[in-house]
Amino acid sequence: MNKMKKLAIATGCFLLLLVCSLYCSTNKAYAKEQTEFIVGFDAEFPPYGYLDESGDYIGFDLSLAEEVCKRNDWKLIKRPISWDSKDSELTSGAISCIWNGFTMNGREKSYTWSTPYLNNYQVVIVRKDSSIKKPADLKGKVLVVQSDSSALAALTGDDATQANRQIADSLKELQQVGDYNSAFMNLESGMVDAIAMDYGVAVYQMSAKSDEFRILDDSLSAEQYAIGFKKGNTTLRNKVQTTLLEMLYDGTLENIAKEWGLSKSLCLSFDDKTYIDGGAVPTIDTSKLTKVTPAPDKQSQTKGSKNKVKKLSAAQIAKQLRKGMISTLL
Repeated sequence: MNKMKKLAIATGCFLLLLVCSLYCSTNKAYAKEQTEFIVGFDAEFPPYGYLDESGDYIGFDLSLAEEVCKRNDWKLIKRPISWDSKDSELTSGAISCIWNGFTMNGREKSYTWSTPYLNNYQVVIVRKDSSIKKPADLKGKVLVVQSDSSALAALTGDDATQANRQIADSLKELQQVGDYNSAFMNLESGMVDAIAMDYGVAVYQMSAKSDEFRILDDSLSAEQYAIGFKKGNTTLRNKVQTTLLEMLYDGTLENIAKEWGLSKSLCLSFDDKTYIDGGAVPTIDTSKLTKVTPAPDKQSQTKGSKNKVKKLSAAQIAKQLRKGMISTLL
């Protein structure tokens, strides 16, 4: 009997030591991971992430990630990925998160999400002198969308609203093109009356055409962007979330959004107390935070490397967008 007790005690001690060893190893590994932050992104999806003329990866989301890393003393690694392999990249640990105009709607249970930080809309673009003031005015008009795009889905997809279906049915024609360069050329020439597309990409496109076109105030549909982490990685999620909330409080988030013409789309809020998975959103300590000076709104500009604002030509924009817009639907 004594031998059995001794064996049980010895076994218990061994298991306890094993658990402690594994716990310490995990903590050390996690601490090591925190020296760098690897952002997985589609390198052909401006203005959120793309390759500029100088060969640098830039974009709104990458600018946010840079500030998050700066505040946490992490090394930012920008890792362009094939959008088809984003899940395997995340699961394997090759990337820390997916942060690239990443729609959370419909993917709620697939990732550990931050709270949404950006609203995205499917909007309508018309010529500056057009009589079209709202989507309902498209009746009898020719509307163009990109093939397999969110705009097409908003008008004709399974989840399209009744109002959008009515708009689609009232059109003279709903054209589909392979890229938005063709769409804008057709709009400029008068071959079509309007384009339906993603708001952020519309702002980027119009950086080279702001004097010719305008965006209607009313959108066709809305979705939200958030940061996707590996399922269960709440620790890293919470750290990044806390930093973003600090950036929201001191005004840095707003300033970065202004640089990319996306300030009107920001939706990160202190009112979000719970994540979509039910976890509690961290509260921040504002005692050591200092408000930054508000930046001027740089709507209709795109940011280039070395703090210089650069505008790409319509052809260059189309080349960047052609793959990226389709891949985000997958």
